[in-house]
Amino acid sequence: MNPITIPFNKPAYLAEEVDYVKEVLNNGHLAGDGVFTKRCNKLLEDLFDTPKALLTTSCTHSLELSALLLDIRPGDEVIIPSFTFVSTVNAFVLRGAKPVFIDIRSDTLNMDESKLEEKITPKTKAIVPVHYAGVGCEMDSILDIAHRYGIKVVEDNAHGLAGKYKGRKLGTFGSMATQSFHETKNISCGEGGALLINDPEFNERAEIIREKGTNRSRFFRGLVDKYTWVDVGSSYLPSEILTAVLCAQLEGIIKIQKRRGEIWQQYETELSNWTEKNGVRKPFIPSYCEQPYHMFYLLMPSLEKRTHFINAMKEKGIMCVFHYLPLNTSDMGLRFGAKNGDCPVTEDVSDRLVRLPLFYNMTEAEQSKIIEEVIKIN
Repeated sequence: MNPITIPFNKPAYLAEEVDYVKEVLNNGHLAGDGVFTKRCNKLLEDLFDTPKALLTTSCTHSLELSALLLDIRPGDEVIIPSFTFVSTVNAFVLRGAKPVFIDIRSDTLNMDESKLEEKITPKTKAIVPVHYAGVGCEMDSILDIAHRYGIKVVEDNAHGLAGKYKGRKLGTFGSMATQSFHETKNISCGEGGALLINDPEFNERAEIIREKGTNRSRFFRGLVDKYTWVDVGSSYLPSEILTAVLCAQLEGIIKIQKRRGEIWQQYETELSNWTEKNGVRKPFIPSYCEQPYHMFYLLMPSLEKRTHFINAMKEKGIMCVFHYLPLNTSDMGLRFGAKNGDCPVTEDVSDRLVRLPLFYNMTEAEQSKIIEEVIKIN
């Protein structure tokens, strides 16, 4: 077996990250909500045209914060696609909710909105669409159904920073949206996230919960003469070192996205003949969606073909990986009453999908090598 020479992912690295981290160390303020945290919050608010963005230590914590803000309690139900990362469901299960798994569309691999209404019961408290690979869910239909039933929508936009649906930025549709800045994402600080609050009714309480259940933010704004414990909460503030790294990347988002787009388009062009010849499907991007070039995946004809593909690429030192396993067939999913066969598209896609390396610092030689080895595989 050859050593891996081209990994699946490398976090983007510009240059300003080091300068900003040094600035933090020199300032002596390492805890959260310092200069760079506030700067990042403002950058996100401007990027999304949203009234409030709050950095968190992870997208997982942003999802947990959204569950607290929605006052999710035991007995509530939350509709979640089976094809997603476990954080999406864990955040609500931690509050006692029952996950109701919904299948995905076969084209975009997003929540199948045509099956949404049948999943709603009087116990449904939230709908959580996940913009897979940064391609927008069918938000018109999802929001229409949610509004008719009086249900809140929380967008899991971990993949979707800079993506759009019908000209509108992903992350601006739901009452709230969550972002990820994990090292596998386009914009990263290693571990980090953000909660975008599009419904102002949640603004003040979000600050309180994020500040361990205290009204500390109101104290610093001079609105109270001392702060105290006023609500449930936890510690969701990232350190200034992390936000300094993130700030550099958010400021360089145009540069990062441009390069990722070039890599994605090169795959799209150079692999077209091979995919058609071998019965392999490339990503589908609806004409009304603008994707952020988060992922380039291939849908192989079978599990056996995918296994052969991954092994063949690994033999050449190239790491290609599959993605989510269906939540409805997981041990925990079965404990919540889901079963095999509930989400047939998810179960099929999960067996066949493989992701190619895609990262900002990928060289032209590295991508040429990947493409060269792919087209040798039958």
